[in-house]
Amino acid sequence: MSTDFPSLFKTHLNEHQDAIAKLSAMSDQIAPLAEAWLTALRNGKKIIFFGNGGSAADAQHLAAELVVRYRINRPPLAGLALTTDTSILTAHSNDFGYDTVFSRQIEALAQPGDVVLGISTSGTSKNVLLGLQAANNRGCITIAFTGEKGADCAAEAKLSFKAPSAITARVQECHLLIGHLLCDVAEQSFAAA
Repeated sequence: MSTDFPSLFKTHLNEHQDAIAKLSAMSDQIAPLAEAWLTALRNGKKIIFFGNGGSAADAQHLAAELVVRYRINRPPLAGLALTTDTSILTAHSNDFGYDTVFSRQIEALAQPGDVVLGISTSGTSKNVLLGLQAANNRGCITIAFTGEKGADCAAEAKLSFKAPSAITARVQECHLLIGHLLCDVAEQSFAAA
């Protein structure tokens, strides 16, 4: 192996541990996200997720945790990923371009009171930004998951979680950890009901 594996392994672990350690000081920023989810779900609304690449995978992953289950069996919760319908994604991108691939779906599917969660590690993805803008226009509660700089998407959203790292992989790891936490909060609330 030409790579210094032990050094690379240690670097990845150190970066991960540093980002995760910083999360412990962010509880006050994350609690409003959980409250927004619970309010929407209690009012018969849904959580809509979208993003690009790894963030698209996170979007469908979190939607599945809500609809199916996270840890325990309970009634299904309304989660929807705008990243999974290949016919919509390809038709829209072909006919209108990729920048509005999420905003078009928001216009079709989102209702006032839904939570719309746009995921962008850079915080600058134009299609995520336009999706959040469309959701704001429809009266949704918007949340941005971004990296530490946050940029445009965090400014557009009503609520945001800025993962405490500038390294894409670490940002994604934090997004999934907080996404799982929010799923757990929702699951416990509805399992007890």
